[in-house]
Amino acid sequence: MFGRYMFSLYAVSSALLYTMNIEAKDSKAATNSPEVNYLQQISKGFTNVAKQATPAVVFIRCEVSNPEPEEMSGPYGYSSPFDNFGDDFLNRFFGIPPRSAPNRQAPQISQGSGFFISSDGYVVTNSHVVKGADKITCVFDENRELEATLIGTDPQTDLAVLKVEGKDFPYLDFADSDQIDVGEWAIAIGSPFQLEATVTVGVVSAKGRQNLKITDLEDFLQTDAAINPGNSGGPLLNLNSDVIGVNTAIVSRSGGYMGIGFAIPSNMAKTIANQIIEKGSVTRGFIGVSLQPVDKDIADAFGLPRPEGALVSEVVKDSPADKGGLKQGDIILKCNDNPVKSVGGFRNEVSLMSPGSKVRIEINRKGQVMTLTIVLGNATDKLASSSTAQQRLGIEVEPLTPQMARQLGLSATDVGVVITKVRPGSPAAMSGLRPGYLIQAVNHKRVEDINDFNETISDIGQKNRVLLLIKQHNVTRFYSIKLE
Repeated sequence: MFGRYMFSLYAVSSALLYTMNIEAKDSKAATNSPEVNYLQQISKGFTNVAKQATPAVVFIRCEVSNPEPEEMSGPYGYSSPFDNFGDDFLNRFFGIPPRSAPNRQAPQISQGSGFFISSDGYVVTNSHVVKGADKITCVFDENRELEATLIGTDPQTDLAVLKVEGKDFPYLDFADSDQIDVGEWAIAIGSPFQLEATVTVGVVSAKGRQNLKITDLEDFLQTDAAINPGNSGGPLLNLNSDVIGVNTAIVSRSGGYMGIGFAIPSNMAKTIANQIIEKGSVTRGFIGVSLQPVDKDIADAFGLPRPEGALVSEVVKDSPADKGGLKQGDIILKCNDNPVKSVGGFRNEVSLMSPGSKVRIEINRKGQVMTLTIVLGNATDKLASSSTAQQRLGIEVEPLTPQMARQLGLSATDVGVVITKVRPGSPAAMSGLRPGYLIQAVNHKRVEDINDFNETISDIGQKNRVLLLIKQHNVTRFYSIKLE
């Protein structure tokens, strides 16, 4: 009996060993299959990008010795609503730690990422990463540290250029973001949570994302490559190790990765960076119109076969548009032979042109298609006028984001710009304006975003009074403000 049992056990063991040997051979054969070889080649592609690009990516550490004071509490005892914003809002842009009561004696630290775009030490990053910094340090992958100088910033696109003294730095080239297809591989490199030289992989999920109210000029690439706080300013790359975008913001309920990130496209980043390097600042084309999208209802009302172009709702007097013959009610169909697919796309195209450029505008005017030539003005002049007007009022404003709207008790359909600072003793303060108020109109002209606000507020010139339509929670009222 015992002998038969031992024989049976031996037979089962032998069968198992035979089966395992066959499976091992099959497994080894499977590793040499065309499918596995194909995956290994893809893996090598990612590895090559990491090896080539990582040396050109830096961790950026900024010190702010004198942070800007918080928004006014003033004689009305008002404290800023932003003091209570949670991590979700504070991480709208990466690298900005949640606010607590600041220690005015110790420097405030922020961090982000950046990358070299030339061998002589020029570095691209996000404007918000270096905002207000007194000292900027670039930390290399091998933990070498070099102090950087800020060459210039462009808050409207959230880009900045730094300079590190030295030569023969490894650097990255820009790809043509117009040639990128949705679904292409995308590799992000940066320093999330101060973990330097972190590589993540995903795809380009979408192109041309606008109206996110992250920056004034938006044409974002969307990606699902994992990016987190600290990645801001780092590169988004293709499989050739070329930059297709500059990582800027995420959609998140927790402040961390949720599969939706946004990057400034490389063509926009390259244009802005070159201007900053050459001139220290950015100049933009200005046309002088207010536009609205053409939806189905408007298309039907204007007798269009389909919704297309951008409707001119207002032409600024004596602006390039006015001088070039554009009129209220015209529908802009093409700009330099490029179809106008959205208001934001047209605005971006004009803004990236130099002042003095001639632009061919194809329009539909009451059913008749015609072409106009417009010589662009300088948007910087308008912004300067707007800045002066804001100083006279005593306020600073920012775009209304979805996070802001929730925190301020506003609806998802509300549009305008949010007052973020009010100077004590200013006309705005004396009239009762406070941080957190939403400006919806200036002198009866509707304000939907920063560009609208800049155009309308710059028109007040030397007027002694301005009328603002303000919304606070569910209450809307007019404020007539006597200017200094």
